Amino acid sequence: MKVTDDAIERAKQVKLIIFDVDGVMTDGGIYHGANGEMFKRFHCRDGFGITLAHSCGLKSAIITGRTSKMTLWRANELSISAVMQGQMNKRDAYKKLKAQFNLADEDICYVADDVIDLPAFVQVGFRAAVGDASPEVIERAHFVSKNFGGHGAVREIVEFILKAKGFWAGIIERYTNPDFDDKNLTALNQ
Repeated sequence: MKVTDDAIERAKQVKLIIFDVDGVMTDGGIYHGANGEMFKRFHCRDGFGITLAHSCGLKSAIITGRTSKMTLWRANELSISAVMQGQMNKRDAYKKLKAQFNLADEDICYVADDVIDLPAFVQVGFRAAVGDASPEVIERAHFVSKNFGGHGAVREIVEFILKAKGFWAGIIERYTNPDFDDKNLTALNQ
């Protein structure tokens, strides 16, 4: 695990979290069935972490080099705001997302695992890497999770952001207080 001295301050600014897929949201394995169908393994807690981020007003997006029906299915299931598949030039994809959401670099987190992510990764305000990311990504990250890609790393990174932004206590209150009014978690921290 790695946390730079400025990681919390950088995480406080995050409004959009961009995820790579293979090796970040999955374990990096690609499984093919006898008829050529593709399977990917996603972690349930990672997905719930994204859902919690959305409940606090954060947006999410995917930039991935591969094109997969499973990625689109998972993104739809999690209400991910934007999905950019088949993006071998992640710098250009990042610029499009930044413009689409009308955000500055410091408003964006990118979660990465490999060198293909670096062109976008080095531009964002908060750089997060999964625990088994390539050394080049880890070296440039503000936060590196203990967990590996597809094994709870996304959840760990999202929790770090939500804690830095002051949302975590409200989330726990939501799930432990039987009288909690679940209108809008963001109201707890305004």
